Amino acid sequence: MEELTGTVERFLFQNAENGFCVFLLTFNRKERTTIRGYAPGIQAGQQVNLKGSWVMHPKFGKQFEASECSICLPTSVIGLKKYLGSGMIKGIGKVYGEKLVDYFGTDVLKIIDKAPERLKEVPGIGGKRLKTIIVAWKDQKEIAEVMVFLQEKGASSAFATKIYKRYGMESIAVMKENPYRIAEDLWGIGFKTADQIAQNLGFDTNSVKRIKAGILFTIAQHTSFGHLYSELAALKKDTISLLELEHDETIAHVLKKAFHELYEQEKIKLLSTEDTHFVTLSQYYFIERSVATRLTKLLEHPSSKTFDLNAVYKKLRVQEEGKLSLNEAQQKGVLNTLQNKISVITGGPGTGKTTLIKQLITTLDENKVTYRLAAPTGRAAKRMSESTGKYAVTLHRLLEFNPQTMGFVHNEQNALKLSFLIIDEASMIDIFLINSLLKAIPLHAHVIFIGDIDQLPSVGAGNFLKDIIASEKIPVTRLKYIFRQAQNSLITYNAHRINSGEFPAFDAPNTFKDYMFIKEDKPENLSVHLKRIYQATLKRCGLKQANAIVLSPMNRGNAGSQHINHYLQEILNPPANDRFVSRMGAQFRENDRVMQIKNNYDKNVFNGDIGTIDTIDTTNKVIKVSYVGRIVDYEFLELEELVLAYAISIHKSQGSEFDAVIIPLFTQHFTLLQRNLIYTALTRAKKFCVIVGQPRALAIAIKNNKGIARQTFLKEFLTTDLECR
Repeated sequence: MEELTGTVERFLFQNAENGFCVFLLTFNRKERTTIRGYAPGIQAGQQVNLKGSWVMHPKFGKQFEASECSICLPTSVIGLKKYLGSGMIKGIGKVYGEKLVDYFGTDVLKIIDKAPERLKEVPGIGGKRLKTIIVAWKDQKEIAEVMVFLQEKGASSAFATKIYKRYGMESIAVMKENPYRIAEDLWGIGFKTADQIAQNLGFDTNSVKRIKAGILFTIAQHTSFGHLYSELAALKKDTISLLELEHDETIAHVLKKAFHELYEQEKIKLLSTEDTHFVTLSQYYFIERSVATRLTKLLEHPSSKTFDLNAVYKKLRVQEEGKLSLNEAQQKGVLNTLQNKISVITGGPGTGKTTLIKQLITTLDENKVTYRLAAPTGRAAKRMSESTGKYAVTLHRLLEFNPQTMGFVHNEQNALKLSFLIIDEASMIDIFLINSLLKAIPLHAHVIFIGDIDQLPSVGAGNFLKDIIASEKIPVTRLKYIFRQAQNSLITYNAHRINSGEFPAFDAPNTFKDYMFIKEDKPENLSVHLKRIYQATLKRCGLKQANAIVLSPMNRGNAGSQHINHYLQEILNPPANDRFVSRMGAQFRENDRVMQIKNNYDKNVFNGDIGTIDTIDTTNKVIKVSYVGRIVDYEFLELEELVLAYAISIHKSQGSEFDAVIIPLFTQHFTLLQRNLIYTALTRAKKFCVIVGQPRALAIAIKNNKGIARQTFLKEFLTTDLECR
């Protein structure tokens, strides 16, 4: 083991997930070398003491591999300027870091700690900035003890900060009592991280507490695939695999005890059908049960509005010049919504769903009925507003989240004031959101769910729209006729062909040439095609780069959204200044398109919302993101909630429309190639769609109409007396 002490000059690579990094170190005044190792929490400009050994990298030459890293506060003027200029202390960036060191010299850290009021002696530091610096410095001091403890136990600096934010000065006590709590309580921290910390704290690998945590995490993992229930045998197998245990008699006994304790603590529920047993978290069971109960109450409760259906039908039959013209199925759909408390309208692109909605709104206006329009996402709500000419909101905004109570303002005690609620893109609604929504709908009101049942199911767990249709308890209007205007589009024409299991056509009579297929067998060549499409094809079609997006079946690999995002960022938004921030292997720049990947009720932004980075404030460590009609602030530590969005997964594109859509399709996506995936991607395009890839991959997807059957019981709860125990 050798020791090396020096100043961190700059990072060549950082992984915020596990703390691994590669950086340049200046030592012995002028010498410089590359360091690699696990060093969470260090910043450029800091002095560090390293223990390790010299190694010869086959590509990059001589490097120092550090096995231990401890941070020393800098003492030199140059070191202090780098340290304070790194942005580590909110309120002090590069400019003020230099000003403070120039004014106070090597005593600057002592002044910040013991006499912070003196900082106002430096021009430009007023009361507001001083307050920010004091709070940031206090947080740094308080978190230091927790950070050291957690990093010694294997947590990265990013996770240590999260843990401290959640539990404060109780962090160490919480971790010693039950470190597995963090996997449940904190978004972004998985079981593996919690388990590593637990084992470093001395927890037995065969302990009941560890196995209970593994069971709960495995159920949550199954939920991430849309399931609400886990088959018991599969749950046991996946838990043992997760925990890397041998399935012997001892483990079988401890596993049985863990299940029993979770059941006794009412954390899980057991549901049996014939000879198969299913397990779920208690909250999931009660939520799905609640949805079934509320739907039944709505169906049974009388409406507050009555309509002269004969008069309405006569009006719908009259084809007045200059007014909407409805076919028989659409007319039936309007009448269904008026005479049934809950109804579903489903159909593919060009089948007249929007026309039906507009006619329904006209009928409601004529009868002076109060109604609201809503959709699951901001983009879907905006499209609904544009197509109907009426105001539409997101479901979250309709329900109004209250950060103080951490719940929605509208609920069973404070119902929405309306007689009709019209919801578009209903296939996107997961079981958790529909539960909150149904509680807020007055029992006398009508609810209309509109969506394309052939699209992908919701990103969140559950299968709400398909389940209520399958129950046959809800009247359903199916629109199948494709109107003439829609027939002129190859996008629409091919969407229906794909949905019928047919290969898309490259040409068809009387259609616009708004669809194309580029054959490419090698995923590594995708970048060449993307460059040509963005720099030439879009321009030739009269489309803007900003209104185009790549929709990929998956996130990883050469044709995955992560790799494509990195490539397109260099083409569409190359570095323009030094205002950028790196997080989780990605670099965020001003003017980047980004997407929110978790619901954040405090900020009122939700999973799948797309915005643009407006400004990056490296001094105060804040990024401002522009969403539709508003600006949202993110602290740098919150950037794990954002990803670049030049390319996104097809699942995340639901409810959105883009002028141009590019779909990479290769057999490396084999596990995800399904008909509804391609159908969903194609129907996101308004004006132009191009698929780049292998015809074989497209054929595999079109042939595969099975999809992944989600394990839910909403249909059974609506039609039988099935109960959990």
